[in-house]
Amino acid sequence: MYFGSNIKLLRKRRGRTQDDVAFSLQMKRPTLSGYENEVAQPSIEVLLAFSSYFNIAIDTLVKVNLGSFGESQLRQLENGNDVYIKGGNLRVLATTVDSSNTENIELVGEKAKAGYTTGFSDPEYIRVLPAFRLPFLSESKKYRSFQISGDSMLPIPDGSYVTGEYVLDWSTIRSHQPYIVLTREDGIVFKIADNKIENEGKLTLHSLNTLYEPFDLPVTEIHEVWKFVHYISSEMPEANREKETLLETVKSLKKEVQAIQTRLNL
Repeated sequence: MYFGSNIKLLRKRRGRTQDDVAFSLQMKRPTLSGYENEVAQPSIEVLLAFSSYFNIAIDTLVKVNLGSFGESQLRQLENGNDVYIKGGNLRVLATTVDSSNTENIELVGEKAKAGYTTGFSDPEYIRVLPAFRLPFLSESKKYRSFQISGDSMLPIPDGSYVTGEYVLDWSTIRSHQPYIVLTREDGIVFKIADNKIENEGKLTLHSLNTLYEPFDLPVTEIHEVWKFVHYISSEMPEANREKETLLETVKSLKKEVQAIQTRLNL
């Protein structure tokens, strides 16, 4: 049972003393200390009181070792996203941490993409993925890198690694911005998203390559969403031929206009 260590961890994360929590729960400080040090066993009434105070389910307080969680997982719980309270459709993101309990950036390469579609919520699967850290990214946010394939997001080259920041609340998805989306049927897709969740219950996904048509993705078909942060590639992006053609056309038109003006002034 992890009750004692869990309430101690949660109390310290809130910056509260034992006196503060004991006063709020109308109990004596030595009693609270006894619970935290596991020399006293809480009653059902006490469990209910702590569950209400931290807004975390009794099952989580008792059965789950919160000390093994990374920062993003703990923030999900503290924001009220406890699977025991909200139901099975919400879950705590499976993640890995280094020796200092700082969350890693897991790498989902081309060969791992198929397995990730089914193993994304399995801590054992996530644990075997290659992991690394980037010092210029925030330690308080959760990131993951995915290798993309194809030419739908040119000028980002085929085979690039795109890194995303985990999006817990899909209502915060910003239209016309790039996201990595884990879908039920198509696996990992990297697209520009239009957020139509509130009114239509879907995202409309666009490619940077205009040869590809946009398509709608119902929220029921989405497993995860990651906001694009950056990409890494060993190739230089190709020149934007469409832009170059447009510039040449504009230059040609300018010359024609100047020629017409010259004739009119004669």
